Amino acid sequence: MRMTPPAIAALLALISSGIPSVFAMEQPAPAVAAAASPYSYADLADLAVAAPMAIHARIRKAAALKPEQAPGLAAGHVRFFIEADVVSLIRGSGPLAARISYLVDLPLAANGKAPKLKSKQPVLIFARPVASGTTTDTGSVRLVAPDAQLAWDPATEARLRAILTELVKPGAPPAITGIANGFHVPGTLPGEGETQLFLNTATGDPVSLTVITAADGSRRWAAAFGEIVDGSAAVPRRDTLAWYRLACGLPKALPLDKLAGTAPEDRKKAAADYAMILGALGECTRTRAPVGG
Repeated sequence: MRMTPPAIAALLALISSGIPSVFAMEQPAPAVAAAASPYSYADLADLAVAAPMAIHARIRKAAALKPEQAPGLAAGHVRFFIEADVVSLIRGSGPLAARISYLVDLPLAANGKAPKLKSKQPVLIFARPVASGTTTDTGSVRLVAPDAQLAWDPATEARLRAILTELVKPGAPPAITGIANGFHVPGTLPGEGETQLFLNTATGDPVSLTVITAADGSRRWAAAFGEIVDGSAAVPRRDTLAWYRLACGLPKALPLDKLAGTAPEDRKKAAADYAMILGALGECTRTRAPVGG
């Protein structure tokens, strides 16, 4: 059917008034975002740092032990003897049997009974080899924490692999063990100032924090992992190894006795700058107790 000029004009008016085109109406719905891991970055980093082995496995058998067979068991928990088939060795070196066994402590269910562990249930376990005399039993492992068995899902494994990649990079941020020393110095203009804090680390590698306050009271801060020679100091992005080391390793308050030679008023400013850094980093969120905690 041939459309007349008035009909064409009417159609154009309808389109311009907001009626969606056929193309727009036929577009597929956006894909549903992939599910996020139920575990926080700190949960997985705690375990990844502590465990020489990270294993994706499937439970084959699970037997709940009697209380007398589980010395040191925490109240409200049950200890299981697990046999599991290895799916993949995410981290680790050396031989590992295709089927492994280990002990794990899990909380009781809401009804006070032992939780159900199904056959072929996928899990992530964080462990170390079991040495027996001069040999290592490749079919047995010991968890790095009594509860170091997590439910496996693709998002959790992906996050774990990203953490492990950061951990093995040259110059990876080391664990923070405390504040070594620091100072605050006023600037040339009223309100200006700079705070520098030097941190103790498990490896002895240098880590420092710097806060610069402008005359208008605005502040900017940065962390440097290693010697500052190339302007590499920056604010670490959340859920990275650098963020984890600071957010989960720094003390909750600045020990003022580490600011030797700094005037009392400048110590207060350094403490305020330190509190600002902690606030910017945010909470070290955990859903489980840290290893050794």
